[in-house]
Amino acid sequence: MHPVITPVHLAKALSYGQYRSLIDTLVAEGKTTGLIQKPVLVEYTTLNVVRMNRLDKTTVLQADLRQALDALRRSLRWLVLTEAWCPDSAHAVPVLAKIEELSPRVSLKLLMRDENADLMDHFLTNGSRSIPKLICLDAETGEELGTWGPRPAELQMMVMDHKRDPQGVSHDDFLADVQRWYAKDKSASLQHELTLLLNDVNARPAASDPARF
Repeated sequence: MHPVITPVHLAKALSYGQYRSLIDTLVAEGKTTGLIQKPVLVEYTTLNVVRMNRLDKTTVLQADLRQALDALRRSLRWLVLTEAWCPDSAHAVPVLAKIEELSPRVSLKLLMRDENADLMDHFLTNGSRSIPKLICLDAETGEELGTWGPRPAELQMMVMDHKRDPQGVSHDDFLADVQRWYAKDKSASLQHELTLLLNDVNARPAASDPARF
């Protein structure tokens, strides 16, 4: 078992269907996930439901990603730290769910960041609790095989550049720019980076691989 990820974490992790049901219930109650309940976060969550519904219907996995999944010699547990109000999660998690749907080797589980700060603090990005954060584990041994997140590298660079120097661009205008980037990219960058992660996993001998011994 991973030294940080405990059976307690795994026991309370949600499937994608459970995650979506939880969000729908909270939105109907005028709430969202997380410790902070603000109208703006509920608004983000409502928008995210629309985004996830669209991505559930329109996401098509790239051939290279499918090949990397077909080449898997071990089963994976993808544990994702997220929150319902996070726009980046809304763009990434449905793609991860599509991968789980395609591959019997991948199991996707989701944990709320704020409820699992102890775990989140082991997977910071530049010292920040940025989400979503994917932790790729060997399902049999619990070994950590890699991580991804919180967003594709090109967009992450845009975000960091904006934080360093907004150049007069307001926060709301920048968020709109981010959404335009996602709309244009159509998950291609995310899928490419996940393919690289899987290729790295495939390059390692699995516990059941005779070549390991």
